[in-house]
Parts: sequence; C-alpha cells; structure tokens
Amino acid sequence: MVRLSDSREYEFYYGASPQIKARAAELRKEMTEAEKMLWRHLRNRKMKGLKFRRQHPAHIFILDFYCHERKLAIEVDGGVHKAIEQKERDENRTYELEHIGISVLRFTNEEVEKHINEVLKRIEEAVS
Repeated sequence: MVRLSDSREYEFYYGASPQIKARAAELRKEMTEAEKMLWRHLRNRKMKGLKFRRQHPAHIFILDFYCHERKLAIEVDGGVHKAIEQKERDENRTYELEHIGISVLRFTNEEVEKHINEVLKRIEEAVS
C-alpha cells in the first residue's frame, strides 16, 4: 500500500534517490557566483511570490533552481557547457526533464553576471 505522503514526495522529487538528495545538499554549499547572484533574486518568494528551491533533486538530476508551482527548472551554465559533448548532455537532460513535465530555462554564467535584469525578465515571463 502506498501512503499519500510517499506519493507526494515522489511527485516533488520525481523519484530522486537518497544519493541524489545527498549530493544536492552538498551542492547547496558550493554554488557558483552566478548562482548566488540569481539566488538573491529568487529566494524568499521574491519572484512573483513563487517558491524557488536551489539545487533541487528531481529524478536523476539536480536542478540549479526549481519552482514546483510552475514546474520550471532554471539552469545556470558555466564555460564547460560550451563543449559539444556537454551541449549534447544538456539537450538530453532538457528532453528528459520535459518528458516528466518540467520546463527548462538555461542561462550562462555571463548572462547572469552581466545582464541580470534581462535574465530576471525572461524568468518572470516564463512564470507568468
């Protein structure tokens, strides 16, 4: 028999393993400067009153930022994401997330650090 609390947890974390959850907790302590900058604008329901979580476990992934109310992931990508192999992994990751109902917005570290207002505007449009 499945308890209601178990099904809610599954829905919230999309079946993430205890190992993924533990790694997410570690990553919360190791955020990049760009992630910290964006987090200052998302935390405490500053974006349209919506709750964002940082380094949120979902399925086999850890999402940089996640709004469960809108099923929206925000990824902040560093320079390594420019490599062809990493781009392919990112595309596959986006496909997998969209397959389980999560939309994905991607920004580069540079976009966040140099054009934060444009990034925030795109996020605001996505959640509206």
